[in-house]
Amino acid sequence: MTQIVLSTGNIVTAGPSIIRKPGITRSNLELTNSLRSNFLAAQQDYAGSPVSSNGNGGHVHRHGHPVNGNSRPAIDAWTATEDDGVLYVPRIDWTAAGLQENRAQYEITLKLFFLPSAPATKRTEYINEALRLVMKELRIDHIDLLIVSFPGISFEGNCEWEADKINATMGDDEEEVRTWSALESLYEQGKVSRLGIAEFGTEKLQRFIDKVKVRPAVDQINTKDCCSVPPPLTKLAKSEGIELLTHSDCTDILPSGILRELLGHGPQGAGVLADDENAQNGLKGDLIPEWVVKYTAFVNYRGVIENKGYFAGAELVQA
Repeated sequence: MTQIVLSTGNIVTAGPSIIRKPGITRSNLELTNSLRSNFLAAQQDYAGSPVSSNGNGGHVHRHGHPVNGNSRPAIDAWTATEDDGVLYVPRIDWTAAGLQENRAQYEITLKLFFLPSAPATKRTEYINEALRLVMKELRIDHIDLLIVSFPGISFEGNCEWEADKINATMGDDEEEVRTWSALESLYEQGKVSRLGIAEFGTEKLQRFIDKVKVRPAVDQINTKDCCSVPPPLTKLAKSEGIELLTHSDCTDILPSGILRELLGHGPQGAGVLADDENAQNGLKGDLIPEWVVKYTAFVNYRGVIENKGYFAGAELVQA
């Protein structure tokens, strides 16, 4: 069993090709395009370096990493297994991390997606890992807003009233409340200033706030299908002091098939996972996507996003 962490780096400074283009409303495209670009950049950085003979008929990268027979450098050239035993794809230069200005100048927002392929019992681990990575990447000790997106919940229908009604039957209330208790601990420790949820309609939100200790400060709703927020939800949010926001994110942001394609040997793959034709070149096993976190560092006084990116966690289970 191998834990894998994928990262995009800062997609604000990485160039326009990986930023979501106008008219494309789904965050999974931004995520997958950003990951592909970051994988390719890491591979090109090593593949473009001089190689020398290792005396055994092969070649060695100038940093000591072997180069395989195709256009990609060997996996261990551009990925890294760190002291925590996690495989980072690609390897991360933590010395280059951090914000450009004083922490007080920023609004740091995280959105954590729990994926349907992962067990709910491990969500506390996912929360802590996602928070650790973002804090290390940005060199910060607290988050301003952390929004969680639970699997199996959406806000879709022919109109806002239908979407609100269907939403009331979605998800698992008890699991969501148990997960929220881990977030409440972060809030009480001062690591997160505000907590938020996504896709909670009127009935579901009312049930939720009746059961939790720390009420959500934010509720994000995707209104792409129904165009507007239902009036009962607006009324409830106002009475409870909850800020309503709209978004265009996917709930299942990283399906297992897409993740395997990203890491496989296909034309747009990174060559990390073995397949039938490349059985000796890559890792073997079943790949289970577990979580994705999107982070944004907004500079308040300049009104711009300085840093935006994604981390994703997965587990490779040996067959």
